[in-house]
Amino acid sequence: MKELERRLWNRSFSHIYVEREAYQYPLTKFIIESLKAKIIEIDRYKEVFSNSNQNFLIQKKSPKLILAVKKENYLYEGAKVCESFGNENFYYTSSIINCIFNCEYCYLQGVYNSGNIVIFVNIDAVFKEIDNILKEKNSLYICISYDTDLLALDSLTNFVDRWYEKIKDDKRIKIELRTKSVNIARLKELKPLENMIIAYTISPDEVAKKFEVDAPSFESRLKAIKNLIDLGWSVRLCFDPVLYIENFEKIYGKMIEKIFTEIDGEKLLDISIGSFRISKEYLKRMRKNNPNSEILNYPFECKEGVYSYEYKRLTRMVEFIKREVKKYVEDRKIYI
Repeated sequence: MKELERRLWNRSFSHIYVEREAYQYPLTKFIIESLKAKIIEIDRYKEVFSNSNQNFLIQKKSPKLILAVKKENYLYEGAKVCESFGNENFYYTSSIINCIFNCEYCYLQGVYNSGNIVIFVNIDAVFKEIDNILKEKNSLYICISYDTDLLALDSLTNFVDRWYEKIKDDKRIKIELRTKSVNIARLKELKPLENMIIAYTISPDEVAKKFEVDAPSFESRLKAIKNLIDLGWSVRLCFDPVLYIENFEKIYGKMIEKIFTEIDGEKLLDISIGSFRISKEYLKRMRKNNPNSEILNYPFECKEGVYSYEYKRLTRMVEFIKREVKKYVEDRKIYI
């Protein structure tokens, strides 16, 4: 049955929608030549991507690619529900919209109607905006992998290299590259930078297999983390989102013990702990798209427009993770 299902769907990126304006950019040419897909010309990416008559989860089975030119909103101020790790001038940027992985809890399915992936081919416009902001501010902390997994798509975009070159001689800019990907071959070739943080989201094997479809396994992520730490990269470990599941303490406790038998906690930059949290409107859309989801249909509490676990359960979960992590990492390195 699974084989039959695979035959019914086109391969990922079998079609590429290309804005006419995007043809002038070298990245567009590179992607088209790399994928050998069917090309469909469009005027503006939103006419395809923002169409309301779409199903996010169905499109995730065989996503198409959209190449576009970003015209505005190159940088956004960091959201209140996101951790700034003590940095001032916290921003994020979206050079890519949507992710090749399909995590059941991902907020993107609540934000967008489409499961297709948009790549903005004019990343230099983002860099120009950064230069303009730095005329008024002394430093910037930028999350560059916010609405996607940038590392997972790097062989197609080379964006990680572009960011590396942008910041390597400018210590005013610090970036966080958040990922689940094990596509670290290029990072192994580059000299680690103090102002470039590799932030790995890691989940117990039981969670990864069940709820993080197409994402690398716990073991493969742990191996990648160890490699990068050994090479001298600044690595942030992210237990986010922590999910309430049956045998929660046993499963998460076993994961944390396994992690710190493989890596030296003192060599980590820091640890981030966050529970599942989602805006009211996003969760409404997510439940509509995935009505049988075990995670999404939990009876969450709503506080100030954000759904999460009820306070007592949330507190117990986070305190348990922190208590276990503190066996291996100093308290000052743990952010909640």
